[in-house]
Amino acid sequence: MSAVLKKYGHSVEIWQLCEDIAQLPEKKEFIAALKKSAPDIIGFSVVTNQWQYAAKLAKWARGTKVPLVCGGIHATVVPEEVLKSKLFEYVFIGECDEAFVDFVEKHALRKDVKDLSNLGYLKGGKVIINPVRPLPDLNKLPFKDYESFDFQKIIDAKKGWVGLMASRGCPFSCTYCFNHFMVKKYRSDLKCSFKDLKYIRHFPVKKVIDEIVYLQKNYRNISMYIFDDDLFTFDKDYVLEFCREYKKVSKLPFVVNAHFGFFDEERAKALKDANCRIVKFGIESGSERIRASVMNRHMGNEKIIESVNLVEKHGMHSSVFIMVGIPFEKKKDLMDTITLLGKAKPGRFRWTYFFPYPGTEAYNLSVKGDFIDHEKMSKLVNFTDESCLDFGKEQNLLLSKIGRIMPWFVNACVGLGTSGFYREKVDELLALSADEWAKRAPHILAEDKEISKSFQEKNLSHYAVKYNPFMGVISDYFMNEK
Repeated sequence: MSAVLKKYGHSVEIWQLCEDIAQLPEKKEFIAALKKSAPDIIGFSVVTNQWQYAAKLAKWARGTKVPLVCGGIHATVVPEEVLKSKLFEYVFIGECDEAFVDFVEKHALRKDVKDLSNLGYLKGGKVIINPVRPLPDLNKLPFKDYESFDFQKIIDAKKGWVGLMASRGCPFSCTYCFNHFMVKKYRSDLKCSFKDLKYIRHFPVKKVIDEIVYLQKNYRNISMYIFDDDLFTFDKDYVLEFCREYKKVSKLPFVVNAHFGFFDEERAKALKDANCRIVKFGIESGSERIRASVMNRHMGNEKIIESVNLVEKHGMHSSVFIMVGIPFEKKKDLMDTITLLGKAKPGRFRWTYFFPYPGTEAYNLSVKGDFIDHEKMSKLVNFTDESCLDFGKEQNLLLSKIGRIMPWFVNACVGLGTSGFYREKVDELLALSADEWAKRAPHILAEDKEISKSFQEKNLSHYAVKYNPFMGVISDYFMNEK
């Protein structure tokens, strides 16, 4: 977006507010920075869990007397909420690389912007949402503007990991994700089929390779590229072409998102040959019932195990995403998830609590089942610490235990030499009352670290919490990590 604006002669400053990069600003510092920039427009890009913080910043920014604009998936899904807060004059819906430029151009000329596509605003207290325009053609977008902010600082904060996107869009309609909302919105406004919408689009391989060459020439300490595409392995021909070209310009390892339905021997071999280090899959639940009836994910457990094994067969590291606390999930479904992880034996698994994002079908299901604690939901800033759904005391307690130390539960059933030890640990945790667990929980990660250290000294395989508090990694990987 910054590159498009600069192409049309506008100046842009990007301020990424993140605790891992720099301390978050206090009100006085924030206002002083805005006054120094003297902007004509202030834009926020917001995801739902950031909304409360963004609203606070917007209140601070109101004194600048310039238009405040909100974009991102939160503004796209609940534009009425954003506008009725009266903190923002305008919202932008969907992909606005080009739509926002039209807004800036008209604003600069003091022309009326109210007829622009992708725009939402208040008129006499009534919310007006204009139709969206066709999705941007990725071939026509200019090269990204990395110079608008300190990208080196971000690289260093992420320990050398650099995020890239080779495509936009996803062919699936998982109930918990924004994609089904986006497709429905665009198809409705444009009155077209999914095929004619061209929701899944790829940047030309050459453009992606040029970006990688640029990054390696202009920045230091890059250790890993991570492709954040919803589904990098969707188009086999594209994957094979990318892998051929990537090897010509870089020896750095990279990470991709895959899907069990779009992953095979040929893709795996090509990725390995190009130095792909990690292949990630979304399992979400080990319960086929929950996946099909709640999440709209139709795949069998055997296919999941087969794909994970294929990654490992080709010498790459498999990573899977897991959710717990899903609407209508029972104890058996939770245990099915643990059991599937034990059978598949991925290199790592990352787990979170399910979060009912407004505008998604999964949110509607959560409301239908009367699971949402709305007060807790409004205060949550992430989906890793606790659930905002209420399943009753017994299930809530079990979720709290699994959500805090899932690797112990997986270790107990994975069939390693350490499994017997972890089965005793799990039985011990399951027997704890709510009060007893409340005392034990704050110390459980330190306990896991000590247990893992002991097993590492004996060279015994096990999963341990590693890299962040909600990731379990097999010790064979992190003990031999280069």
